[in-house]
Amino acid sequence: MEPEEGARVFLDEQDVVEEILSDDGEYHDGDSENGVPEDLMDQMGDMMTVMEGEGEDDKIDDADHTFTGHTDSVYCVAISPTDPGLVATGGGDEVGFQWRVGEAVDPRELRGHTDSLVQLAFSNDGALLASGGLDGFVIIWQNGVSKHHLEGPSDGIEFVKWHPRGHLVLAGSEDFSAWMWNADSGQCLNVFTGHSGSVMCGDFTPDGKLICTGSADGSFRIWNPKTATTTHVIQGHPYHTEGVVCMAIHLDSSIAITGSTDATACIINLQTGKVSGSLTGLHTKSVESVGLSSILPLAATGSLDGNLIIWDLQTLSPRHTCEHEDGIVKVVWPTGSHLIYTASLDCSVRIWDSRTGELVRRFQGHSDSITDMAVSKDGRLILSGSDDMTARVFSLDS
Repeated sequence: MEPEEGARVFLDEQDVVEEILSDDGEYHDGDSENGVPEDLMDQMGDMMTVMEGEGEDDKIDDADHTFTGHTDSVYCVAISPTDPGLVATGGGDEVGFQWRVGEAVDPRELRGHTDSLVQLAFSNDGALLASGGLDGFVIIWQNGVSKHHLEGPSDGIEFVKWHPRGHLVLAGSEDFSAWMWNADSGQCLNVFTGHSGSVMCGDFTPDGKLICTGSADGSFRIWNPKTATTTHVIQGHPYHTEGVVCMAIHLDSSIAITGSTDATACIINLQTGKVSGSLTGLHTKSVESVGLSSILPLAATGSLDGNLIIWDLQTLSPRHTCEHEDGIVKVVWPTGSHLIYTASLDCSVRIWDSRTGELVRRFQGHSDSITDMAVSKDGRLILSGSDDMTARVFSLDS
């Protein structure tokens, strides 16, 4: 039996929707520590201090630009789809910034959230920016100025996505619901209810006709955005056994791939609502980010086990395993490209050739875990945010 679902249509704007859709060795003065004389310990300490200083001076930094305006971890980053020099960052200091790459002018501060800013997304025409916070609010910004303060969710925002052809914005919340607003008017259009856990991931299909959401309850739902009713609910065998934390939809809107804390990924046919394949047996930790090629029958899964696996969708078998020194938090597969971009807890961004599995390039510079990454449409510019309180810009042209 399907979980109960409900939908509240707040305003009669269906025409809008249709149009847009150690050892305890004690130390005492004068004694030795673990059998090493005190004077020798002092000498060794001096040597280590010199060596540590040299290591910091020699640290590799491939960044073309480093943004240091934040006073806490940078949790989310975004690049304008129409102007790759225009970017935005947000973090644990409850502040967002909109700034231009390489320019010394003061960035525009995006103030309005009362808790960590965890999601950022530019509209597909680049005109608007949406931010989502753990305070449960979505704020719409235009040219760095607050346009609408969107209310509704009673808990933190998990994702923010834009309709591919208009100013409809979709957000999922920890309160088990997803919300859709008209970003031009600020009016709520629909609320999508039925999940029994945080709505961790979601998006409009590229053709704009459907909405897909994945939840901590282990289910995946396909929705009609006009009526907020589900067309399909995928849950239980042969689907995930734990929460769904990430998803990607193919450019032709035919299939979606989802990743779960159960260390597996699944392929879903969006027309039938059936699981058409499972990618299992290789990852040992949560699959945190996934991708689908728009030009090849390939999928990618990135896991906290440190492995990026490239899968053949025709045989559902792995083609390449790309190893990282620590867990992967983000996978980006740009439209029309054979290159896959990964961001890792090992403080590095990497680019891989999906056809060969070979490492194309590695970018270093962060001194703490990377939390988010965005890639420009042409793939030439990479923006990353980190727990080191900085955002860095890496360029393929440098």
